[in-house]
Amino acid sequence: MALRANMVTIDCVDPRELAGFWTQALGYTVVSDWDGAYLLLRPAPVEGVAAPGFTLGLQRVPEPRIGKNRMHLDLVADDRGAEVDRLVGLGAKIIDEQHIPGYAWSVLTDPQDNIFCVGADE
Repeated sequence: MALRANMVTIDCVDPRELAGFWTQALGYTVVSDWDGAYLLLRPAPVEGVAAPGFTLGLQRVPEPRIGKNRMHLDLVADDRGAEVDRLVGLGAKIIDEQHIPGYAWSVLTDPQDNIFCVGADE
């Protein structure tokens, strides 16, 4: 048996509220909602055909994030600056900028302070 990555789940105080950000950020749609306690988001279909991509779970927890995430999303963009500006317009916050030879990334938080990165080749 081989394992494969299929879904990433983000703990959050209000999954429905956070779904608004992530659906707009990734072009996803909510496909399941268990009374607001757990939501599944998937890439929106294109012309009725399932789009590729991972499933994103949003799971209600009683407390806000404290400290650094132990795991986070790393997203890529053709135009990192434009994508970061768009995400900030949706409610994200920039908390850091990083660069290594040939690659740069912005470290952001979503509206409930979960950390994620947007990177691009330079």
